[in-house]
Amino acid sequence: MARFYVTTPIYYVNDAPHIGTAYTTVTADAIARWHRLIGDDVWFLTGTDEHGLKMQRAAEANGLTPKEQADRYSRRFVETWESLDISNDDFIRTTEPRHYESVSALMQAVYDNGWITLGTYEGLYCVSCEAYYTEGDLLEGGLCPVHRRPVETLAEDNYFFRLSAFEERLLAWYESDPMVVIPEIRRNEALGLVKGGLRDVSISRTSISWGVPVPWDPAHVFYVWYDALINYATAVGYGADQERFARWWPSVHHLIGKDILRFHCVYWPALCMAAGIDPPRQVAVHGFLLVGGEKMSKTALNQITPADLVPAFGVDGLRYHLLRDQAFGPDGDFSYEGMVARYNADLANNLGNLLSRVTTVVARKCGGVGPAPSSSAALAGVVADAYQAAASAWARVAPSEALEATWRIVRETNAALEAAEPWKADPGPALDAVLGDALEVLRVLAVLTSPALPRAAAEIWRRIGMPGAPGDQVLPAAASWGGYPGGLPVATGAPLFPRVAG
Repeated sequence: MARFYVTTPIYYVNDAPHIGTAYTTVTADAIARWHRLIGDDVWFLTGTDEHGLKMQRAAEANGLTPKEQADRYSRRFVETWESLDISNDDFIRTTEPRHYESVSALMQAVYDNGWITLGTYEGLYCVSCEAYYTEGDLLEGGLCPVHRRPVETLAEDNYFFRLSAFEERLLAWYESDPMVVIPEIRRNEALGLVKGGLRDVSISRTSISWGVPVPWDPAHVFYVWYDALINYATAVGYGADQERFARWWPSVHHLIGKDILRFHCVYWPALCMAAGIDPPRQVAVHGFLLVGGEKMSKTALNQITPADLVPAFGVDGLRYHLLRDQAFGPDGDFSYEGMVARYNADLANNLGNLLSRVTTVVARKCGGVGPAPSSSAALAGVVADAYQAAASAWARVAPSEALEATWRIVRETNAALEAAEPWKADPGPALDAVLGDALEVLRVLAVLTSPALPRAAAEIWRRIGMPGAPGDQVLPAAASWGGYPGGLPVATGAPLFPRVAG
């Protein structure tokens, strides 16, 4: 059994979850669910990032300690992910004792290996990004290019990671496998950062106390990124359970947004090399989910939360939109109108209507008992081809392509029903063959859609009388034609996806 360790970024807790963070998390969840379906041993991690200067300042402004602030905001992420049926196996917080232990152990290893030196740093710093910028990086007026706020000049004694020494090793890592950073547009971005020349980077602060202390010099705390990145190693036992770490780490796959590409595709693999562990197996990088052409941010006042959309579209409706309408890699533009159109077309009119048609005709003409599929159905070939395309797309972290392939089955089956018109036919072998084939398609669809639509998939499974749950099946066997046995009770019910008014 192959292992598959998948992570989201850990989200900074000075803000609430919005559909941008939901996009990353739902994508990771769907990928994790797919890998469980194909029989992999999966570990799925998400969590919150709770140290740094902006957390310290936000807590002071709210009259709270940084830990009180972190507790309050971290809980909002836990609750939001629970509401979206996120199936994470672990939720890590960087304020946990286990994380302090792993950070200390990994950074001590880097220090002992000679890759950390003491120096003085002065630079232009964005508190919101927790990152330094050069003059050339800034927008007109000296503004941060991400948050469009003024940067600050900070000067202090810091420890530095000798990143500049890892240029050739990073290039060799990229050349070892074209899939270590995907998609290609993001791989090229990362390669450009390395080939453009690397400078040593500051990894500690003395100006704040809210962070993980540097073990060899407790007057310093680690710069938030060099604390946060290590969460991925913490969660599988680095420094505490090396046997467990050795089992899981070679199969780690990170999902991130393009704004943190430099940290995950340059700084983090170099740090892993410096500590004597393998760099990540893969980093999958997506673009921004834009609203009105702009990245969602508190500053721009364009944030949309999952709670704003679930009442109208349901949990599965929101999950489907995020996975189907946003190609993984480039930026995508969110609009309410686009979401309504996609929901009504794919979910209400196609998948929901297919289930309703089939179960209604079985109830009326077969006494509510589902016939078995035929062995030579034309739809069997459609299912086989679509499964291969969907499996390839999920493996490439391309959920929108996987769902497009899956919906070919929905469209072809609806077209076959339109041609056969079973609602007009008399009971008999010919009708049984048409309905049996359609029930077999619904069985396969319940399995193939379960990573994106866990609730709807379970309801389809229940209505066609199948025992167990679609998410417990194993592919590719579960997509092979002929799995619906016939003779099962078929139930009708309310529309799976009620239409939404535009």
